[in-house]
Amino acid sequence: MRIDAHQHYWQVARGDYGWLTPEQGVLYRDYGPDDLRPELLRQQIKRTIVVQAAPTVEETRYLLELCEREETLAGVVGWVDLEADGVEQVLDELAQSPYFKGVRPMLQDMEDDAYITRDRVVRSLELLAERGLALDILIRSRHLPYVLQMLERVPGLRAVIDHIAKPDIAGGEREPWLSGLEAAASHLNVYCKLSGMVTEADLANWTESDIRPYVTEVCRMFGPDRLMFGSDWPVCLLAASYEDVVRLIERTLPESWTSADRTAVFGGNAARFYRI
Repeated sequence: MRIDAHQHYWQVARGDYGWLTPEQGVLYRDYGPDDLRPELLRQQIKRTIVVQAAPTVEETRYLLELCEREETLAGVVGWVDLEADGVEQVLDELAQSPYFKGVRPMLQDMEDDAYITRDRVVRSLELLAERGLALDILIRSRHLPYVLQMLERVPGLRAVIDHIAKPDIAGGEREPWLSGLEAAASHLNVYCKLSGMVTEADLANWTESDIRPYVTEVCRMFGPDRLMFGSDWPVCLLAASYEDVVRLIERTLPESWTSADRTAVFGGNAARFYRI
């Protein structure tokens, strides 16, 4: 079963997407399952993981409700306030839905790069691990040292790094991205999503050759058993179509990887990680 491990749905009128403004162009409209379903059919993708795009529990509940009526949805990576007094109760409430797979704090947008190492946050991450829930890590290269500290403190946590940690592909960044991500990959409970790369490259003029070196490095670090394809749709539309991002990953995976390896990247690993 082919799975897209990272996409979004949103309704502008909900009002909890602070980043979503008219300046975002093609993104400033509602996106729902009816918009994505034809693309999934064309690419023979059966299920997706929908990921939070707003730092509110209300949006997570909205996405869980979508799962109840949309057969292409396999799960939700939601949001909770990891420093709130009632975080344990909120997690237990959300976990009543079989579609609730984990949480994603929007680390890239926080003023404190070391947020993920705060004691209250670490305790909440321990609660995730105890419940078998996963953590999606939305960061840039500068956050990787703090992620490594957190991983040492919560060794039982299943975690996945979104968008290969968002290196500056347009600027040709190598360090500190390369060494930081390699250190994260040494933790065998950490996975990585091959997603979000086209929007870190030159939006209007990116080429496969711009992105291939980053895919090559990530494949070397994580191997075929800890990587997942994710479209980052509709955010990807700023730079590429859904088909473009599928073909990009298909073409840039190592030629030596077997059909079983490729099947794992395009579904098997996501099914295992998110317990679909």
